[in-house]
Amino acid sequence: MQIDPILRALADPTRLRIMRLLSAMELAVGELAQVLAQSQPRVSRHVKILCDAGLAERRKEGSWVFLKSAIAEDKDLAAPTLGGATTRLLAAAEHDDAAFAARCGEDRRHLAAIRAARETSAAAYFERNAVQWDELRSLLSDDAPVEAALEGALLENGNLGAMLDVGTGTGRMAELFSPHASHVTAFDKSPEMLRIARARLQHLPTAEVTLVQGDFTDLPFKPAAFDTVLFHQVLHFAQAPEVVLAQAARVTRPGGRIAVVDLAAHEREEMRSVHAHARLGFTDGQMAELFSGAGFEPAAPLALPGGQLTVKIWTGQRTDAAAAA
Repeated sequence: MQIDPILRALADPTRLRIMRLLSAMELAVGELAQVLAQSQPRVSRHVKILCDAGLAERRKEGSWVFLKSAIAEDKDLAAPTLGGATTRLLAAAEHDDAAFAARCGEDRRHLAAIRAARETSAAAYFERNAVQWDELRSLLSDDAPVEAALEGALLENGNLGAMLDVGTGTGRMAELFSPHASHVTAFDKSPEMLRIARARLQHLPTAEVTLVQGDFTDLPFKPAAFDTVLFHQVLHFAQAPEVVLAQAARVTRPGGRIAVVDLAAHEREEMRSVHAHARLGFTDGQMAELFSGAGFEPAAPLALPGGQLTVKIWTGQRTDAAAAA
């Protein structure tokens, strides 16, 4: 980062307000325009200046563009950064400047309407798809024992570190494991599902969770970026699960862990036509082969019967030899 672009970017009251809003939560450009009571093109110009200065980051999600703050408090106080100094400056300005504090407080009150709109949109989605969801859930084990078993399997070695939740869906797993991770990346192909997850996760600090859109056959992350990778009821959508797990292995650090929660092998053909499942579950042998082929050492699987279909949890650890290959 450079000081001159930062100072130029902050030399506008609206951009100061935007940065304080982004410190509270990730927002779409249209949502920012709503809070600021300004036109979307005008807000977009402010956003461009902030992004060019390295203060904010844009991310496209379907037809929407979301903004998040690109700066945060310095974790290493002995090595201060311009981003950390800017964060402290903005917080100090709100603390000491009564007029600015009042404007920021009013802006944050408007965020309540944004949160409510997101929750309403999520509720409408589930209402439209309630019959299909209920039919699927009736075939599976209850959520509570599955989640308890998954927590036990993942947390036996302590903190999850940087976690990737592939196919986050409603964001339930990201919410469940956020207290046990240094950061959670909630990843999904569907913009509509990410909007639902965002409504669910909006109470979490922006520094603790990131939502990313993309395809699990081509994960948009650097190698060895995560300590824990989770697939919760998503691998059965993969036409080539070996490709998906190879991508998971690429972004998992040596010694990192993977967990796959999915269905045991079954013969319910309607799952293909009604629920778009590409695979009718997995056998333990298939999963062990998939794990080993991707560079994970498989552990003993867990079975959770209780519904018409058995849910299983497969876990594994990234081997050092595979990471070095």
